[in-house]
Amino acid sequence: EREEKQFTRPKESWVTTTDIIQHNNLHYPTNNQLTHDKYKHTHIHHSTTKTTTNKQAIMSEEQPKASANKKEDKSKKPNPNIVIPPKKPKLSKAERRALQEKQRAAKASGGGGGGKKPNAAAAAAAAAEGSGKKQEKEDKKKDSVVAQQQSGGGDVEEEVYKGGSKTLSLFSHLPQYRDPAQNKHEFSGVTLGKDTTTPESSDRLPPQVLSLGLQYADGSIRGGNARCKAMLRTFQSILQSYTPSPHTKDYRHDLDTRIIKPAFQYWTSKCRTHSVSMGNAFTFLKLAVASLPRDLPLKEVVEQLNDTIDAYIQERIIFADQVITKHACTKIGNGDVILTHAKSDVVELILLKAASKGKTFRVIVVDSRPLLEGRALVNKLVSAGIECSYILLNALSYVMMREVTKVFLGAAALMSDGSVLSRVGTGCVALMAHANKIPVLFCCETYKISSRVQLESITGNELGNPDDVVCTSTCAMDHSLDNVNNNNKAKDSVLTDWKDRPNLKLLNLLYDLTPSEYVSGIVTEVGILPPTSVAVLLREMNPQDNDSVFKSG
Repeated sequence: EREEKQFTRPKESWVTTTDIIQHNNLHYPTNNQLTHDKYKHTHIHHSTTKTTTNKQAIMSEEQPKASANKKEDKSKKPNPNIVIPPKKPKLSKAERRALQEKQRAAKASGGGGGGKKPNAAAAAAAAAEGSGKKQEKEDKKKDSVVAQQQSGGGDVEEEVYKGGSKTLSLFSHLPQYRDPAQNKHEFSGVTLGKDTTTPESSDRLPPQVLSLGLQYADGSIRGGNARCKAMLRTFQSILQSYTPSPHTKDYRHDLDTRIIKPAFQYWTSKCRTHSVSMGNAFTFLKLAVASLPRDLPLKEVVEQLNDTIDAYIQERIIFADQVITKHACTKIGNGDVILTHAKSDVVELILLKAASKGKTFRVIVVDSRPLLEGRALVNKLVSAGIECSYILLNALSYVMMREVTKVFLGAAALMSDGSVLSRVGTGCVALMAHANKIPVLFCCETYKISSRVQLESITGNELGNPDDVVCTSTCAMDHSLDNVNNNNKAKDSVLTDWKDRPNLKLLNLLYDLTPSEYVSGIVTEVGILPPTSVAVLLREMNPQDNDSVFKSG
């Protein structure tokens, strides 16, 4: 029975005689196939012989034509007007070297290499003219260096060295950081806007603009909401003391060219690159000024613009944060472990509101150098009675795998493809949460939505002060100009002399981009949306940009 079981096979595996015949036909050609291949080979041989005979006939016909053309070329005489120089004799290596040494000796003796001797007077005049121009250029360069040093600009050569050789080529397209301590001349007495009616007079920027620009530059004001509100409040302060030009006929044009545009240009080009929130608010203010009636009195113009700015701050920032807090609190339950990164004003409001409703949860604040903004958030949450843990970014994977249930993050900008621009390190947090299947919720107001599409963190970003990276300890950098110990915090660091090392460059990026696939939801004032709905929301919020040719007039 065992032998029968070994030799018995299922019917599906039986091999029939037809299979064997087909197999033989595949591998062994029949007589018909052999005769067909032989006929085919002989046919190809005859065709190749025909083509070769045709080629030989064509070549035999072309040969007499070519010989006739050569005879015609020989019969042509050269043009007597063309002078053909004689061929130079071929020199050996030793002869070429001797000739070069002879030419150098002739130049050194003033002979000009054996050619015609130049006029001595002309040569002296040319030499004097060249030396005069060179001396004039050197004098101008020295005067500019002295003037910049006297105005407080610091060492110019050091600035060029820092801005040129100490900049990574991958980020050379980004605006470079300008230290306000070394460029004090740019924060006082700056003239940008000019009065076109009187060319001899010029309008200086108001002191409120210079003060706010200094706060932007030294980092005293950080965060998208804080920077935007400070900009709008500054415009309100300028409007209170606004006096139009004596020859102006339209307040709208005067406000746009003398106040709004010069101030925003100064903040962006001299102090710090504007955020997406500032850009959207600036566009809104320009549209508000342009929509004013032409014949409106000055007092009513100022009142109407003040009311418009107040309404924008109240509706798009303050009320929006309150509605976002209401939506996000529904996602926090008792016993949750919430993780957040750095410091976000909206996330802080959400956590405080959830704690005031009696929910029991714990917060883990992830922080990173050099700003260490999470420390301020921890102090506020602990003072409100919320249990907190504070870690650095390098310990993220440990707590993410063991404790975290939800991740709440802030946003600096929201791209139209659903990706989020936020404080550097946010992308790492979202990536780690996505790998551990933990929901990631970004809290962002709709006025931070940008119509741009960005795929990485290199094309659009902002460079911070590279000296902040010098401090390798956990001390937070103080950016105030009045702090005397600002330079003493990193004196014991191994990177203190990084400017003197030619092969060492420091990079301090301020933002990174989180792809949309790592975003579980975006909490806005209109609700909790998926990343794919950002483009729809942008289209609904800007109906004036969506005019279609298919719409009926």
